[in-house]
This record gives sequence, structure tokens and C-alpha cells, in this order.
Amino acid sequence: MKKNLQATNNTSLIARGMEFHGDLQFSGILEIEGLVVGNIVAHHEVVAEVRIRESGVVKGLIRAPVVIVNGLVEGDIYSSNHLEMASKARVAGNIFYHLMEMVLGCVVHGQLSHKGSGEITQLNKLHKLHEVGEIQDFPRVANVDRH
Repeated sequence: MKKNLQATNNTSLIARGMEFHGDLQFSGILEIEGLVVGNIVAHHEVVAEVRIRESGVVKGLIRAPVVIVNGLVEGDIYSSNHLEMASKARVAGNIFYHLMEMVLGCVVHGQLSHKGSGEITQLNKLHKLHEVGEIQDFPRVANVDRH
């Protein structure tokens, strides 16, 4: 699998006080200090990192190789490489991870599920096929209130 290293030069910011409603696809670094109501998905086979700052809120699932949480996530997290839960992190959802670091003070209301990075990539592909209607009987894992 070839990684696109140029993506690391891209940084996008959802600033404090800003709200974004809808699904986001990204590469590079995505920093969230505001509110995202929708799913956050890294482009396939690129270097990508999501950082949810202390003031950041995500209401939807997150799929990225690297995820750093120090804010609130209401939805499932799929991290195929590294997940960091900082001291102010609060997650209401299930976490699928390959490597995880948890700091004293973080809170998870959901299940932790260790998976190989290939297993998480496969789960992401199955979810994508379900979303576009190519498979019908695959339950959507993240079902959060988007209002």
C-alpha cells in the first residue's frame, strides 16, 4: 500500500464557534475546535490525522489512520493506525483501534475493540459499500442524532 506523503502538508481547521453539517472527506490533518455534525472519513490510502481539540465536538463516526481526541465525540471511531485519548477526551460510541494511548481522565461510553489495521480497513470498506447501497444487510454502526 503506497501512502501519499504530500497529504501531510494539508491542514484544515473547523475553528471554535464554527459549525459544519454534513460528511467530511479529507487528507492531511483535520483539526476540529468547533462542531461537526456528520461523519469524518479520511481518503483511502493517504496519510491522514484527525485532531479533536478540547472545545471540539463531533456528532458522527470518524474513520482515519490517526485520531487524537481531547474533546467530545458522539459516534464510533475507527483508527487503523494510532488512537490517542487525551485527558479531556469524551467518547460516546464504540472504538475500533490498532494502537491506543489513553491518558488519565479520558472517558469512553462504549466498547473498545482491538483490531489489526487490516481488519479496520476491511470494516471501513464494508461500511462504504453499505452506504452506497451495494450491500443491504450490513448494520450501520454509528447511528447518532444529528440535530
